[in-house]
Amino acid sequence: MPNLVFDDNMVKLSSNMEEEIEKYKLVIAIFHVLLLHKGPISELCMYISNAEIADEIDQIILHLSWSKNIKNFIFRSFKFYKLPCSFFSLQGLECLELLYCKIEIPLMFNGFSMLKCLGFYYVNITAKMLQQFLTACPLLVEITLIGNHQADFTGGNKFTFVELFKCLPLIQAVNFSRVYMKHFAAGGMSQKLPTSLVYLRILILDHVCFHNQDERSSILCVINSSPNLEYIKLKMIRPDRQYTVLDPQEYSDLNLAHLKELEIISFHNYTLEMEIVKLIMAKSPLLQKARIELNRLVTVHEENKMLRDLIFLPIPRASPAAKFIIERPKK
Repeated sequence: MPNLVFDDNMVKLSSNMEEEIEKYKLVIAIFHVLLLHKGPISELCMYISNAEIADEIDQIILHLSWSKNIKNFIFRSFKFYKLPCSFFSLQGLECLELLYCKIEIPLMFNGFSMLKCLGFYYVNITAKMLQQFLTACPLLVEITLIGNHQADFTGGNKFTFVELFKCLPLIQAVNFSRVYMKHFAAGGMSQKLPTSLVYLRILILDHVCFHNQDERSSILCVINSSPNLEYIKLKMIRPDRQYTVLDPQEYSDLNLAHLKELEIISFHNYTLEMEIVKLIMAKSPLLQKARIELNRLVTVHEENKMLRDLIFLPIPRASPAAKFIIERPKK
C-alpha cells in the first residue's frame, strides 16, 4: 500500500504567477492524484498552509470519505481549519494526527472503531467533545494531546483523569501538555483510580507543577494506578510559590515493579521535586536509569551543592544497578 504526501511545495510556479492560479493548481494536482489512485492507502499526509482553499479541502476530504481504505491520516493545516462532517466518515482509520484544526462532532458520528493511535496538536476542541470523541474510539492504545493556550482546549464540563481513563481502557502510551493536564487534574484525586491502568507503559507529561496540590495528587494517582509503567518523562515548570509537603507514607503501597527509565527535564532542585525523585527510585526495583536535566536557571554553585548533598546522603534506590545521571541543558 502506498504513502501519499500532499503539501504546498508540490506545485512549482514562477514568482510572477498570481496567487489564485497557484491555489487552484495545488487543488487540481491533489484531485488528479487521488482520482488516478486505485486501492488502499497506507498513509496519507496533507500539509496545507493556504487558508483560502478551505472549501476545496472540504471537497477533498469528502472524496476521501467515500473510501474506507485509509489507514493513517496526518493533516496539518492553517489556523484553525474546521474539519467537515465528511471527515468523521473515515471509518478505516487506525492512526490519526491533526495539527491546527477545529473539531465539532456531528450528531451522526459513530466513532472510529479501528483507531489505535491519536495525536491532537493545537486542536481546538471542548472537553465535552473530546470525551465524546475518545469514548467512540474503544481501541486506542496511544494518545498525544498537545496545546499551548486555553483556547486549544476549553472546559464546560467535568472531565478529570478518572473520566478520561474510563474512555481509554486499552491505553499503553500517554503524552499530555499542560493545558490538558490542568483540566484533567482539576480538584485533585485520591491515591488510586477506580480501575488500574494495567496496559499503560509510557507516561509523558509536559510542564508539570508538583507544587500545585491538585496536579501533584492527580499525577501520583495515575502513576500509582499504573503497575506496569516502564518509562516516565516529566518536564517541570517553575511554580509561583513552593510547597514542601510530601508524606512518603501516603504512597507506601506505590508499585513500580516494571519501571526501567525515569527522565525529568527542567529540574529546579526544589525540595519537593527531589522528594518525588526519591519516592519513585525507592519503589522501582528494575530501574536502569534516572536522568535529571537541570533547568537553565540552576547555577553551577547550586548544582555542585546538590551533588555534594547526594554524596553525603545518597538517594535510596530499590535497584542497585540504577544509574543516576544529572546533566545541564544542551546549549
